[in-house]
Amino acid sequence: MREPEFQIRLATGLKDVPKDAWNAVANPPGKPYDPFLSWDFLEALESSGAATPETGWTPLHVLVETPDKTLHAAMPLYAKTHSQGEFVFDYSWANAFEQAGGNYYPKLLSAVPFTPVTGRRRLVPDGPDAERLASLLIMGAVQVAEQNGFSSLHLNFIEAHEADALGKDQLLIRTDQQFHWANDGYQSFDDFLAALSSAKRKNLRKERAKAQQDLTFIHLTDSAITEAHWDAFFDFYVDTGSRKWGSPYLTRETFSLLSERMADDLLLIFAMQGEQPIAGALNLIGSGTLYGRYWGCLEPRPMLHFETCYYQAIDYAIAHGLKTVEAGAQGGHKLARGYAPVTTHSAHWIAHPGLRNAIGDYLEHERDAVTREADYLRDRTPFRKE
Repeated sequence: MREPEFQIRLATGLKDVPKDAWNAVANPPGKPYDPFLSWDFLEALESSGAATPETGWTPLHVLVETPDKTLHAAMPLYAKTHSQGEFVFDYSWANAFEQAGGNYYPKLLSAVPFTPVTGRRRLVPDGPDAERLASLLIMGAVQVAEQNGFSSLHLNFIEAHEADALGKDQLLIRTDQQFHWANDGYQSFDDFLAALSSAKRKNLRKERAKAQQDLTFIHLTDSAITEAHWDAFFDFYVDTGSRKWGSPYLTRETFSLLSERMADDLLLIFAMQGEQPIAGALNLIGSGTLYGRYWGCLEPRPMLHFETCYYQAIDYAIAHGLKTVEAGAQGGHKLARGYAPVTTHSAHWIAHPGLRNAIGDYLEHERDAVTREADYLRDRTPFRKE
């Protein structure tokens, strides 16, 4: 039987890719729904001015099509002139290469902009051509890098099996860790607390009581979210973004577009003082997972961050039968709140042989250190020891 003929094309914006065609490979039947891979999410970042050439994110999405322009596979891909908004930190690589006389930027990145969430990067539906299509995507991305003189190609927050496959294809594999909460069949927050040691259980109750003093918390989804809510949340987001990154990544229009297109995938949690919101957290809802994304407040209070971002998220997950809460990058402080260490993976193709060898040696030692730290932390979770 003759194999289908495929060709590789680049799209300089998702507006040039039919929405239904992209979504058919990004979230095909049989795969867990990932809101961050949807056309609605990624295109909103582009058209709202958040992920554009002006901000250092030039879309160069790899498409694999048949001659009739039917899309069979895709990879979200961006040319980057910096390393901001990635959460897999390669600043030391850039500095070393540039001190040696090389140009690290521009580089290529396959990732969801500003979003440290593990997911598929080679968007290939299951089928007899899946392995071939996946190979064509990585081959196409490497060709873009080589033909345009990019220093490197990076695939951030990939799944573990994808890291194994790309490692066999001679890409360098990097590991790190995040902290995720797992729902062990809890029926209430008290059920979750009962699984903790006595001291940790008392500490969490104290934290919640302190944060909730004089406040109420509301959960908003779908049509309950209004533009007034986004106005309030954007103030929170700008305050946090200005302090953490120097300038916020997303624009006010980004939130309106996300609300217009995918409101049923969004959860806004507000801390209310009377009728006035004083803090808020934005979450996205996937298949079985609640993803904590952004948070901010205009009136700092003790434990308010933990309550708004972590404990309220657990409340929502339990009430809606979600299996996991992913609360973003880093954060060893999450361990004491019942969030356990989980390994994350990224894959890297480096054009310069000397830089590639140096990074490869570094990553070998770094992976060992990450493994040792994860083992150490798993022995120190707040859960009762049997």
